[in-house]
Amino acid sequence: MLKLNHITKHYQDFTLDCSLEVNPGFVTGLVGPNGAGKSTTFKAALGLIHTDAGSIEWFGRKVSAPGPAMKQEIGVVLSESGFSEYLTVRDIVPILQSLYPRFQKEAFLKNCDRFRIPPDKKIQSFSTGMKVRLKVLTAMSYQARILLLDEPTAGLDVLARQDLTDMLREYMEGEDRSILISSHISSDLEGLCDDIYLISGGRTILHEDTDILLGKYGVLKVSDDQFASLDRQYILRTVKEPYGYRCLTDEKQFYVENYPKIIVENGSIDDTIMLMVKGDVLK
Repeated sequence: MLKLNHITKHYQDFTLDCSLEVNPGFVTGLVGPNGAGKSTTFKAALGLIHTDAGSIEWFGRKVSAPGPAMKQEIGVVLSESGFSEYLTVRDIVPILQSLYPRFQKEAFLKNCDRFRIPPDKKIQSFSTGMKVRLKVLTAMSYQARILLLDEPTAGLDVLARQDLTDMLREYMEGEDRSILISSHISSDLEGLCDDIYLISGGRTILHEDTDILLGKYGVLKVSDDQFASLDRQYILRTVKEPYGYRCLTDEKQFYVENYPKIIVENGSIDDTIMLMVKGDVLK
């Protein structure tokens, strides 16, 4: 669906050099700390900023930016995007009809009703959750083959996040569809994504299937003496702590079986982000 090969963008104090791939039928997560380059990656893929190097493939074709026909296949939600707040849902329907020949008016209005989005109130009166649900429903309303969602869960409460997750799962029930989603809320990604890319400082530093990340990754908590005698071949990152060390491993079971006296905890996306970004690589 989408492939970025060392997409590079230079700024005065930041350089993006990102590679990732979104395969058909996959929900792919893009995670990383604030300022890591997630939004810049989305903008580069969509041709909203000029890139300095690298290649972009949409649906198997190398392009500098998606053209008008290709945009009909892409649904986009960016954090700073949205409709004029003086419009109502009914006001935007004819706009969408004119922009997207495959716009499904009846399904769109039905979904707005289902997800508690009033059709005749101005958008300026909507809650944050309502505005996000409207943007996502709009991106889904014209049978796009892929959705690009940049931080759609930011600022949402638990119920609004659940609504969003339900919408995305239903979207993926269609054939030949994919999603690229960035989020700071790891629980959303753990239950939704098939694979996850971790970006830090503008670079992709980890790519893993979500099941493997949650099943095989782990965090070791060891004393200084335990660390000194530890087999380190499966240690990805370490962080020094007052009691000793925290270590991220991608072979949790190896340490469970061979080091019964050390503490081995199940890994999470948050653990992986923290240790991969802040941890040291063993020399």
